[in-house]
Amino acid sequence: MKTVNLNGKTILVTGAAGFIGSYLCKKLLDSINDVSVIGLDCITDYYDVSLKQERLSMLASYGERFVFVKSDISDAAAVQEIFKNYSPSVVVNLAAQAGVRYSITNPDAYIKSNIIGFYNIIEACRHNPVEHLVFASSSSVYGSNKKVPYSTDDKVDNPVSLYAATKKSNELIAHAYSKLYKIPCTGLRFFTVYGPMGRPDMAYFKFTDKLVKGEPIQIYNNGDMYRDFTYIDDIVTGIVNVMQKSPSETEDGALYKIYNIGNNKPESLLRFVEILEQCLIKEGIIKEPGKKEFLPMQPGDVYQTYADVSDLERDFGFKPATSLEKGLSDFAGWYKKFYKM
Repeated sequence: MKTVNLNGKTILVTGAAGFIGSYLCKKLLDSINDVSVIGLDCITDYYDVSLKQERLSMLASYGERFVFVKSDISDAAAVQEIFKNYSPSVVVNLAAQAGVRYSITNPDAYIKSNIIGFYNIIEACRHNPVEHLVFASSSSVYGSNKKVPYSTDDKVDNPVSLYAATKKSNELIAHAYSKLYKIPCTGLRFFTVYGPMGRPDMAYFKFTDKLVKGEPIQIYNNGDMYRDFTYIDDIVTGIVNVMQKSPSETEDGALYKIYNIGNNKPESLLRFVEILEQCLIKEGIIKEPGKKEFLPMQPGDVYQTYADVSDLERDFGFKPATSLEKGLSDFAGWYKKFYKM
């Protein structure tokens, strides 16, 4: 592996108004000397735009070290212009249309952002050489694989959603570009990211909204589901670590590597809900546990996710370890403050 010194560099982060993107920008600005961060985002209305504005206002406090560009990665000319104007040394592509269920009813958004957009970014890296391209993949690429924990050595040829298929496509495109054009590429398969300022379309956020309104929360597969819930701070620490080491050449000549970033500990969905309710009660957001509506498995969903992070631990001396109690307590405290409860 080759060390990538981020000090004094210009880093492009796409999806900068997003959950992971905004936290990453903040972490870079807080921890890397003289770094300049170019944040790109098109601010879609897929979820509450005021949350995206809140994240951007947090980043605006860094002054000239953070430059925000409102643009869409599916616009090739706009992407080329950004690379020409700012000449980033390192690129972190987090911009994507997220969500498994939404991909069933709105496939166009996924092809536009996740396929065409990703192609535009990696093509720009080809014509404007970078030291390292780090990109977001997803645990969803494992589909309904039965073997656990999920290892990056496992086959991932049977996605069960279009979202997962687009993320697998990103990995394939990155591998080909890495081999052909010697672009150092690292893909990160994220496992169920949660925390303060998170995405309102995620289960824990939806549960909270419904509990506040006194509405029953919907529990799929009758509660028999397991997720490797990973706290946002752990995800971002993992990304920053990975950014600073570009991959060695593989046997086939590609400068390419994939890592899982997960908590390495699947939790029952019912236990997750129980801890969330306890945290919300402690903050005075709700008075008692809510009603549950048990439903069958949804199309595109999987029974469990479970990350093997041995590669991450070996190469970076780090693995996520934040407990649900800590992570959900932080989320509940933020929710109370943000929604003025």
